[in-house]
Amino acid sequence: MTQSKERDYVLGTHDQELERLGVQHRAWRPVVLDCWKKAGVTVGSRVLDVGAGPGYATVDLAEIVGHIGGVVAVERSSNFVKAIKSAIQARSLSNVDVHELDLMNDALPAGPFDFAWCRWVLCFVSDPELLVKKIAHVTRQGGQAIFHEYGHYRTWRFFPQRASLEEFRAHVIATWREAGGEPDTGLQLPSWLTKNGFDVRSVMPRIFCLRPNDYMWQWIARARSNRCDLCKQSPRRSGCGRERRGFVHAESARA
Repeated sequence: MTQSKERDYVLGTHDQELERLGVQHRAWRPVVLDCWKKAGVTVGSRVLDVGAGPGYATVDLAEIVGHIGGVVAVERSSNFVKAIKSAIQARSLSNVDVHELDLMNDALPAGPFDFAWCRWVLCFVSDPELLVKKIAHVTRQGGQAIFHEYGHYRTWRFFPQRASLEEFRAHVIATWREAGGEPDTGLQLPSWLTKNGFDVRSVMPRIFCLRPNDYMWQWIARARSNRCDLCKQSPRRSGCGRERRGFVHAESARA
């Protein structure tokens, strides 16, 4: 991957971002594990991890499906690919294949997969409906695609409200869209799924009210810190302040 492609990850692919993504994964891990359990991910499953990042979910999935199952992780960032390979080597996982590719320009690895897992990816790619189509193509008949996406970004706020947060959130949304993404992609996802042969089985909103002593608060704090640092380095790419992320889970099964 070229250095320019590494840089166009909104929050970067450096060590600080690897750490932040680890906090994010741990914060959401109980919700995610429950989601996978309800979907039926188990020993022997073959799972496609779409936009795997540094591989935190990849490792969890590999340990769940066991040696008779398999996980195929696809990721564009060479830095993140190195992190995935390092993690699976450290855990002696032999059931993971890693592919460095661009989700928009390259074909996904050949299926069929029992499950596809796609967390906070559609909201950043230039053509999310195309990615849904690609996922449908490699998911087996009767298989399931599980998406975690934003649905109402503007609901991220403090109570009582803070003017600085309101201003920052509006700036984040504007610059996000200027970069070609869409923070509220979850609202359009069900129609893309049905158009591409999926039956939508559930759409589950995840709503949390947090205090600073909640672990998930650390995810918010790290996201704010990293974005502020990037704002200082490259204000055209990022914002500084706090942000609120809506969360929508759409779980789908192919007809």
